[in-house]
Amino acid sequence: MAKTLFDKIWDSHVVKTIEDGPNVLYIDRHFIHEVTSPQAFGGIKARGIQVARPNQVIATPDHNIPTVDQHLTIHDELSRVQVETLKKNCEENGITMYGLNHPYNGIVHVVGPEMGITQPGMTIVCGDSHTSTHGAFGSIAFGIGTSEVEMALATQCIMQPKPKKMRINIEGTLANGVTSKDIILYIISKISTGGGTGYFVEFAGSAIRSLSMEARMTICNMSIEMGARGGMIAPDETTFEYVKGREYAPQGEQWEKAVAYWKTLVTDEDAVFDKELHYEAADIEPMITYGTNPGMGEKIVGNIPTLDSIDASSKVTFQKSMDYMGFAPGDKLEGKQIDYVFLGSCTNGRIEDLRAFAAAVKGRKKADNVTAWIVPGSKQVEKQAIAEGIKEVLEEAGFELRQPGCSACLAMNDDKIPEGKYAVSTSNRNFEGRQGPGSRTLLASPLTAAAAAVTGTIADPRTIFNL
Repeated sequence: MAKTLFDKIWDSHVVKTIEDGPNVLYIDRHFIHEVTSPQAFGGIKARGIQVARPNQVIATPDHNIPTVDQHLTIHDELSRVQVETLKKNCEENGITMYGLNHPYNGIVHVVGPEMGITQPGMTIVCGDSHTSTHGAFGSIAFGIGTSEVEMALATQCIMQPKPKKMRINIEGTLANGVTSKDIILYIISKISTGGGTGYFVEFAGSAIRSLSMEARMTICNMSIEMGARGGMIAPDETTFEYVKGREYAPQGEQWEKAVAYWKTLVTDEDAVFDKELHYEAADIEPMITYGTNPGMGEKIVGNIPTLDSIDASSKVTFQKSMDYMGFAPGDKLEGKQIDYVFLGSCTNGRIEDLRAFAAAVKGRKKADNVTAWIVPGSKQVEKQAIAEGIKEVLEEAGFELRQPGCSACLAMNDDKIPEGKYAVSTSNRNFEGRQGPGSRTLLASPLTAAAAAVTGTIADPRTIFNL
């Protein structure tokens, strides 16, 4: 029977099927960080058991770590304790950890791919919703709760009901200035933050196949923001070229065997999805959010919807969002003044993102009214940015390259947006208070963030940078 890419991987990892219940699913890779793992380790310790397969677990602190002065002791007590606890738990259980100041430290969803730990055909979990990032390699990757983190540590398996399947096809060629971040913000604006609920999504079509691996990761990263269990993209030559030669990648004869298997990881031509959507790349323009969920997005040159265009059942929450953001229905987005710009996170903290931002601002100056945080997703990204002269370009334009970490994606470290301030952010969530109590977040691409950084306003990167 014809199978989807998702079916092929899922079915090959089912250890046991519970009648009228979930599958027991084998997990190939388990990533952990300092926030969601302490209770899980405490649980297995209380049971008097060990981590089942420590060689398949990788740890890195990222959420709570500072992005300046990382050589000093972390001054926030809770953050320091969580990072120290992760180190202790990993040492006691023989788990590899890339700690603070380690050359491989960084955001867990940046480190996995760049180390070659993430590979096609795998099942991957982490106590973090944006584990969906790894699906860009043709893997089944999704976030799990703390009790499931404990289950995965103890058994290398978790119990999961099999999701429904959706395919989203994007055909055609993207216009200049339009990025993968714009693709995913466009899709979410069309189907809403609940449009993918209950589904695992495969992204397909010529526009998707044309993307680099880092761009594909951005799309899969934000599949969770449409309510999906995860997102994935079939592996191809772009995937294989990216993985080849990395630290954990198969070598020699094992590489050839791996690629031969990976080439089978495609949806069969006559496979059936529970739902299928189609969009044209030509219809996508640079996007930005204006509200308090990722589905409240609009093209930069557009206007916030008017109240009469909003469904009656959504008008109250829409107006609440407008009040929080300090906007009014029908407002023009372009030209609105902003205060902060954040380039980073597991969505857009990779070297291609820094390259795009630096190329755009080169020869220009940061707007005086803007505070900008440029944060690499890992130590390796930071090292590469310095080697390529990106750091120098940024500094000449009035920016500072900070040290790696989750940073201003979420208010769990020192990088918080102050109350009432507007931040154009390349991260993934714009909920109330996500970047700090009372902060106002506008999600956008690195190019749009660069345009905001040099103009001090919401600006169309195509116009500002003559794209």
